[in-house]
Amino acid sequence: MTYAVQLVEVRSQPAAVVRAHVRPEDIAGFLGGAFAEVMTVLGHQGLSPTGPPFSRYVVSKGGFEVETGFPASRAVEASGRVVPSELPAGTAATTVHSGAYEQVGGAYSAATTWLADHRFVASGPPWESYLDGPDVAEPRTEVFVPCRPEASEDGG
Repeated sequence: MTYAVQLVEVRSQPAAVVRAHVRPEDIAGFLGGAFAEVMTVLGHQGLSPTGPPFSRYVVSKGGFEVETGFPASRAVEASGRVVPSELPAGTAATTVHSGAYEQVGGAYSAATTWLADHRFVASGPPWESYLDGPDVAEPRTEVFVPCRPEASEDGG
């Protein structure tokens, strides 16, 4: 698959998430339950999602540290496993993957290759937003990699 990568400016967004250490084979099951928990807490607190569901993954021993949920209309109060978080403001490289979630790694590779080719470096953990539900034949997943220009050799 060919990926079109572009730079965008994203605004800071409060979010409600569930965090956990998850093994790769358990990710699909974890996401569905976590999204349902977040939606329940948002509803109980009179909040609503302001964008598509997202997940942020950090590689960890035996799997990933996963943060998954929704951007929200304001900060959520912690309830059960649901805690407040934030999608950060700043520059990000972004691209869209269409197809199986298991193949979204190609979008991350395309974004990081684009960064190197354009003299940028990642500046924080990436995240992915799910633009379609899993029942769609070719679901779209938008990948965001926060970034900044790489430092020049003279320090500037």
